Amino acid sequence: MSSAAAPDPGEMQELEFTVFGFIAKPPAEVYEAVADPGILSRYFTTGGASGRAETGATVQWDFADFPGAFPVEVLSAEPPERIVLRWGGEPEATVDPRGTEVAFVFTGVDAGSRTEVRITERAWRVTAGGAQGAFGNCMGWSGMLAAMKAWLEHGINLREGFYR
Repeated sequence: MSSAAAPDPGEMQELEFTVFGFIAKPPAEVYEAVADPGILSRYFTTGGASGRAETGATVQWDFADFPGAFPVEVLSAEPPERIVLRWGGEPEATVDPRGTEVAFVFTGVDAGSRTEVRITERAWRVTAGGAQGAFGNCMGWSGMLAAMKAWLEHGINLREGFYR
């Protein structure tokens, strides 16, 4: 018999957050802004992106503020409704050594003329390192939503010069 107590069901097992926003474009167009590396590179991946987000693919995202391309595993891509990714994190900060899971959900509103975008990232450890990673990525995904809105609605790249 083990002396270790079972975790309290009310005790937090991992850190997770959701950010959201509304973009005045239909869901299919907003979905493509994440799935298509050419569009994603215009407003988010300041160092570029390669590979289309399709189920089972591993694509590359590069950022000027974190140089070096990140491999991003596409767990699920269901146009125009949902994309689920996994990307690396520091092993001591993430529950899964392969990284965190990020779900993008695209929901049409106002008869499909606008899209609610929800981004949820999960699998951060309940530790100081996990909190630091989660808070940093929460800022990053919030910035991505603002940049996506500015790009899709107005053709403005908010990230140009923002990180360098």
